[in-house]
Amino acid sequence: MPGLYTEADYEKSVIELFRNDLGYEYAYGPDIERDFYSPLYEEVLLDSLYRLNRGLPDDAIQDALFKLKNFENGELVQKNAVFMDYLQNGIPIRFFVDGDERSSIVYLVDYKNPDNNSFIVANQWTFIENSNKRPDIILFLNGLPVVLVELKSPSREETDVSEAYKQLRNYMQEIPSMFVYNAICVMSDHLTSKAGTITSGEDRFMEWKTKDGDYEDTQYAKFDTFFEGMFQKERLLDIIKNFICFSNEGINSFKILAGYHQYFAVKKAIESTKHATVTDGKGGVFWHTQGSGKSLSMVFYAHLLQEALDSPTIVVLTDRNDLDDQLYGQFTKCKDFLRQEPVHATCRKLTETSSKNDIGLKDWLDGRQANGIIFTTMQKFEESHEPLSERRNIIVMADEAHRGQYGLSEKIKITKNEDGEEVAKRVVGTARIIRNSLPNATYIGFTGTPISSKDRSTREVFGKYIDIYDMTQAVKDGATRPVYYESRVIKLNLDEATLKLIDKEYDIMAQNADAEVIEKSKKEMGQLEAVLGNDNTINSLVCDILDHYENNRENLLTGKAMIVAFSRPIAMKIYNRILELRPTWTEKVAVVMTSGNNDPEEWHKIIGNKQHKNELAKKFKDNDSPLKIAIVVDMWLTGFDVPSLATMYVYKPMSGHNLMQAIARVNRVFRDKEGGLVVDYVGIATALKQAMNDYTVRDKKNYGDTDVAKVAYPKFLEKLEVCQDKFHGFDYSKFKTGTDLERAKTISGAVNFIMGREKAEDKDSFVKEALMLHQALSLCSSLVDEDMRFEAAFFESVRVLVLRLTNTGVGKKISLPEMNSRINELLKQSIKSDGVINLFSDIKEEFNLFDPKFLEEVANMKEKNLAVELLKKLIAEQVSVYRRTNVVKSEKFSEIMQRSLNAYLNGMLTNEEVIDEMLKLAKQIAAAQKEGDQLGLTADELAFYDALTKPQAIKDFYENDELIAITKELADTLRKNKTIDWQKRESARAKMRMLIKKLLKKHKYPPEGMEDAVQTVMTQCELWTDNVMEE
Repeated sequence: MPGLYTEADYEKSVIELFRNDLGYEYAYGPDIERDFYSPLYEEVLLDSLYRLNRGLPDDAIQDALFKLKNFENGELVQKNAVFMDYLQNGIPIRFFVDGDERSSIVYLVDYKNPDNNSFIVANQWTFIENSNKRPDIILFLNGLPVVLVELKSPSREETDVSEAYKQLRNYMQEIPSMFVYNAICVMSDHLTSKAGTITSGEDRFMEWKTKDGDYEDTQYAKFDTFFEGMFQKERLLDIIKNFICFSNEGINSFKILAGYHQYFAVKKAIESTKHATVTDGKGGVFWHTQGSGKSLSMVFYAHLLQEALDSPTIVVLTDRNDLDDQLYGQFTKCKDFLRQEPVHATCRKLTETSSKNDIGLKDWLDGRQANGIIFTTMQKFEESHEPLSERRNIIVMADEAHRGQYGLSEKIKITKNEDGEEVAKRVVGTARIIRNSLPNATYIGFTGTPISSKDRSTREVFGKYIDIYDMTQAVKDGATRPVYYESRVIKLNLDEATLKLIDKEYDIMAQNADAEVIEKSKKEMGQLEAVLGNDNTINSLVCDILDHYENNRENLLTGKAMIVAFSRPIAMKIYNRILELRPTWTEKVAVVMTSGNNDPEEWHKIIGNKQHKNELAKKFKDNDSPLKIAIVVDMWLTGFDVPSLATMYVYKPMSGHNLMQAIARVNRVFRDKEGGLVVDYVGIATALKQAMNDYTVRDKKNYGDTDVAKVAYPKFLEKLEVCQDKFHGFDYSKFKTGTDLERAKTISGAVNFIMGREKAEDKDSFVKEALMLHQALSLCSSLVDEDMRFEAAFFESVRVLVLRLTNTGVGKKISLPEMNSRINELLKQSIKSDGVINLFSDIKEEFNLFDPKFLEEVANMKEKNLAVELLKKLIAEQVSVYRRTNVVKSEKFSEIMQRSLNAYLNGMLTNEEVIDEMLKLAKQIAAAQKEGDQLGLTADELAFYDALTKPQAIKDFYENDELIAITKELADTLRKNKTIDWQKRESARAKMRMLIKKLLKKHKYPPEGMEDAVQTVMTQCELWTDNVMEE
């Protein structure tokens, strides 16, 4: 179509940007003499290796080249991990000089002098492995294909970046060696550009929204912001060396590329730390909202520190053991990238009774002058007169810095001694102890929740914010999902006195409890335990949770939910009550909490040991495991990530950052998760508002009050009304009241109704509005009455079908059985209907488009618009098969189809007539398939026969046997020569033409005056070779 901005145009603009704005050289694949079976640009690679490693002998370079081309057998990800190590750190090699063995490192990149490297942007770069592929754009760094860019046309509705993602995954199957050398994968369709790695799922590909680290103007990122932000030469080298790492999770390894927010924040943190080491030791506070990858930012920071500060010693300080494990685990998984193994301090200082596995914090610090990463908890810093170390080159990274019992001041507290006399005792705040223990260290705080405005001491230790990545930005960037809450306190029928007790509990929390307040609250807590643990209350709670879960959450995503209990005894009561009501759920529900020495005997087998808890953690993280509901008290409320977890039932007063930490368990990104839902049974709304006080202005505005009753429910009602308006004049009441058959007919009728709209945008806007309706409902379904739920299910069924019918993108084959099962699944989820709906009669198996029975059924459908769409899509699929194989038939069929569709769109044909035309066409296509059988030709050969006999008059000059002989010979010649890469190399193409002309001449083809006929044959031959190469 003229005037449209195509994929080829977009490719040109991207290449132009790399050449003109970023200073890359350009290479056009077909112009370059090279080996099509090697993914490397060998000439440039060799040249670079010699240039970057001038002092090394030829043997050394050749050894490195050998290692670079020959990886030990393994999966793609393992090979890529070895390559990334070579790329980031060089290739260790050995060589001989005068008989002496020497070792050295051959560097692939000069990270210090960007201009000493070769940067090339290439397109039309063919590579042959399992098949012949030509990625859109490749960036070569010193001849290595480190970045692969897949583009999609910005103006074709049906392709988008998802198509580009599928294409990348397909390439990994077809040309895996190209990805052994890959650092970054990019997919872009002008509107959206995202980067990821070879292990990233589609939801983990992220935009890069700024060129310089400023968060302004990140709403609609322009394509040049993305490419210039990531691929300026210096920036690309920095990202490759310092911001890509592998996280080894048992059997699987994940390759992680830092998001733009992590990259710029870590760079700022390094600068701030450098400044702090020569001034006051306050490195600052790094606030990145929970779920946006803070642990990994800490890994990138620790890695970069090595170089920035000449190998300092890093002390990672966490204030709780469970959090400690999560972070320590993340560092351990990345130990190859950090190039050192983190250790865990087991005590402050070794004593005679220590075992050989113990690590004393002080001994460890004394035993080195630089390097090393040690994890420790606040508790190891207990008061002591001697400092742990007076070295300057120590960096303390504190995680969730403000959670400790901080206070820099020294308080005097009056207590009674054993003899009952009052004595004044000096109490030193933890922050002061830490400062005294490492007086010359530099401190940096990492946090997922903001520091309270009242909290002076955290600022005293760490200084001011280095970087803030708030909830609003994280949600906007797709790094996290929003969290909504729904209050169901009312369902427990608590009396006035209990509600007052709960309020009191919140008040106490708000006072940042010191010891006396805690004493006082213990009494209150006892009362609260009694009330909340009352059997009747527990029964109401469990019944309501089951009702809410089974009707609204069980079929959502993976059905994972968490129940936060007030105390350990209450957790056990909830667990036992659930199993009394649902005896078959033994695999489905589990209690996760610490065990105490005085626990009743029967608790032990339920709580289990540490290994049992690790097993449970594994199961809860596994989307396919039967474990769906975890009952917790404190464990798993911090630093425990289960992306598909979307529901949390809260039966425990929490406030401040503990509350924000807990609810962030449900904000992780997972497939099409709309958001997390927190169901509240103890009135956390006020605490939630208060906790939001220290958040940014826009966070307060967007997430200060996310009660589903105020946010999602009104939106649901509004969208429901819009969808009802779209169906004005169509009666769909049978969907709710009718039988399964009537319901099926109502859905088909509705699709027909919406397809028959004059304007295409009516249909598109319905799809858009119905999707918003579906999303709002996923959050507030418990507030929606049955009638409206039915209606929403109806609109969702219609939306899914309309989408399936109108998506004509590549590879989206239409399968009616699949559509049937999709709708049934949907109805089961939305309205608990177990009936089976067959929208398309009884088509069970994959059907044949040309089966007369099927065609007749379509022709007889009452819903003519639906029939037209269905036929259009099925025939288009068939024609596209021809387009790849048979030039003559594809032209003929496309033309017939286009002609009748145009006539239909211009109102010259009625629905019935266009269906008739389509049926005729379908029959012609079916007949064409049989034609080959009659002539004894395969489909390939028939295509050549069609090309030879395209001019009608040809058959007057030759006997049919003669034509068939030419056909067979032609097909044989091409098959024998199919290893030649003719599509790409003009010389090969010319060779093919000569072969064919010679063959045709031998048979005196074409007759005089019909020279054009040869062109058709040539086109068919080229189409055949292209297609063979693609397969």
